[in-house]
Amino acid sequence: MADPATYRPAPGSIPESPGVYRFRDEHGRVIYVGKAKSLRSRLNSYFADFSSLHPRTQTMVRTAAKVDWTVVGTEVEALQLEYSWIKEFDPRFNVRYRDDKSYPYLAVTLNEEFPRVMVMRGAKKKGVRYFGPYSHAWAIRETVDQLLRVFPVRTCSAGVFKRQHQLDRPCLLGYIGKCSAPCVGRVTPDEHRMLAEDFGDFMAGHTTRFTRRLERDMREAAASQEYERAARLRDDIRALERALERQAVVLADSTDCDMIAFAEDELEAAVQVFYVRGGRIRGQRGWVVDKVEDVTTADLVEHFLIQVYSESDSVPREVLVPAQPPEEDAMTELLSEQRGGPVRLRVPQRGDKKTLLETVARNAHEALKQHKTRRASDLTTRSRALQEIQEALELDDAPLRVECYDVSNLQGTNVVASMVVFEDGLARKSEYRRFTIKAVEGQDDVRSIHEVITRRFRRYLAESEKTGELDSLGDPEDEGPHQPIDPETGRPRKFAYPPNLVIVDGGPPQVAAAQRALDELGVDDIAVCGIAKRLEELWLPGEADPVILPRNSEGMFLVQRIRDEAHRFAITFHRQRRSKAMTVSELDNVPGLGPARRAALLKHFGSLKRLKEATPEQVAEVPGIGPRSAEGIVAALNGRTGATEPGTGDTSGTSGTGGPSGRSGGPGGAGAGGGAGSDGERGNGERGDGKHGDAKHRGKRHDE
Repeated sequence: MADPATYRPAPGSIPESPGVYRFRDEHGRVIYVGKAKSLRSRLNSYFADFSSLHPRTQTMVRTAAKVDWTVVGTEVEALQLEYSWIKEFDPRFNVRYRDDKSYPYLAVTLNEEFPRVMVMRGAKKKGVRYFGPYSHAWAIRETVDQLLRVFPVRTCSAGVFKRQHQLDRPCLLGYIGKCSAPCVGRVTPDEHRMLAEDFGDFMAGHTTRFTRRLERDMREAAASQEYERAARLRDDIRALERALERQAVVLADSTDCDMIAFAEDELEAAVQVFYVRGGRIRGQRGWVVDKVEDVTTADLVEHFLIQVYSESDSVPREVLVPAQPPEEDAMTELLSEQRGGPVRLRVPQRGDKKTLLETVARNAHEALKQHKTRRASDLTTRSRALQEIQEALELDDAPLRVECYDVSNLQGTNVVASMVVFEDGLARKSEYRRFTIKAVEGQDDVRSIHEVITRRFRRYLAESEKTGELDSLGDPEDEGPHQPIDPETGRPRKFAYPPNLVIVDGGPPQVAAAQRALDELGVDDIAVCGIAKRLEELWLPGEADPVILPRNSEGMFLVQRIRDEAHRFAITFHRQRRSKAMTVSELDNVPGLGPARRAALLKHFGSLKRLKEATPEQVAEVPGIGPRSAEGIVAALNGRTGATEPGTGDTSGTSGTGGPSGRSGGPGGAGAGGGAGSDGERGNGERGDGKHGDAKHRGKRHDE
């Protein structure tokens, strides 16, 4: 690592003109290419305050040993030169888009004497007309099969064409009418080329003139009593209609645009493009990019437009993006030059285009999810990730079982926490747990983490004491004699498995709180670390500096995935509790009223206000509500005490406590006590719906 001060340009030597700059390492290799309106302002930002730079930028500046630059005249020239250098040097710290798979195109080889229709992948060739790309090759072939009835263009390879010409006999497609058989001279080269051009025009969206021509010919054939020819033309029209049905109409017929959307996290981004021509989705393509540098969505848009369109001959009139690039005017001018006509670059705000862009964004999110799933499912990749974490954190063994904790709240209300478990790098959803924070008031993540870790490992110690020894890491699926079974319930014990590594979502304060909780319990064989979301740093207890995993490492990817899963699980539980809290009404405080009778009352009267205005006789009209219960409901809603409690008949007014079922278990007045144990003590968060992860333990306790 070099000291940036050793190669910092001399004061005043950097021009203020727009230009492009290159950072090089000690071997002279270009590691980063950037552009700037003012080279002096941009380059000085790398050296003025090193500590304020993003960690990824710090790594780049320290890896470099030299910086040079080239002055250009305009921002458009800067964009063009930046792309040329990125393509030439392939710098490791620049954003680089890569296909998440190889997309097929439909190609018409107009550069041959007898043009051929074929499915192609890879680099484009000059003189070939391309359509697509498409997500599946089989979808193209089905469309081509329909169109060959109307446009019988050659589809055979050069070898087959040459052999059939020597045999003076057409192939099977020539016999069944799906090839005009130019190999044996059934059509002239000009006639065959016209068929190929018509095929291309139809695929390009100019469909109306072909269907109208076929309909006219069909009517003329029928009028001339050429019924067999009319029937064939009718079938040709249906074939064209079926081919058109495969391409959904989404916008106006005159709309030609590319729709670009991103899905991203701190490490990677996925981009999807829908190609709309003539109002129809003609193709789709996707890329995945590693975010080696600190970039925003606008920066990703700029890099994408430069890399994808700089050498493309199919720039549309309109490009719809989720955010405008930083140099909007320069980018628009560059695309217009590439197209040879005006190009509109905009962010849709309403209407059909905004709706379709949201669909593209959903496809991008799905593509990113699938990319992560493919990456996580590979055994070799998971093993490498665990090894990288072990080496970075200096653990004795690979962390085969990892538990991650996250706290979620909204301005200090409904504070909850989650615990997710990963074994061998894969999520173990049946082991997930969730906690309701009980001892902490308001928003205090540090104390909340301390409480959760304490409660979780106190249960672990209690479960271990039942067997007389601490349990080592085991497989919860193991049905053998070593699986810890609770002798009282006959079920596997919930907190009996210790992790190799505990991860908390947060920085040094949260890590210190987790370590303090373990120390207080005497647990000294479990490693602890924290991950700070903004900079993706790993913090160890008592360490002044964080551990920085490489941005593209499998270890960083796995830690981030574990943290994101803990965050998702915590947010889901928090939203459930918040939703439940927002639906609480005064009827919940009426003793003896269960969910069914509360719903019946609200359905009958329409609102709580009208129910409060009702008399006991009117309330008693509701099915399931008797006269005494009606009197108790009216008294409770209007704040009167001493009334009859629904369902008990006791009018002593003595304060009572709730029984185990949530109903008043003893004497109690409707306004004073009763129902303190309502809903089976779920108010303290100790019981839940049992839907955490894959668990099936409905009604059981989620924590201690």
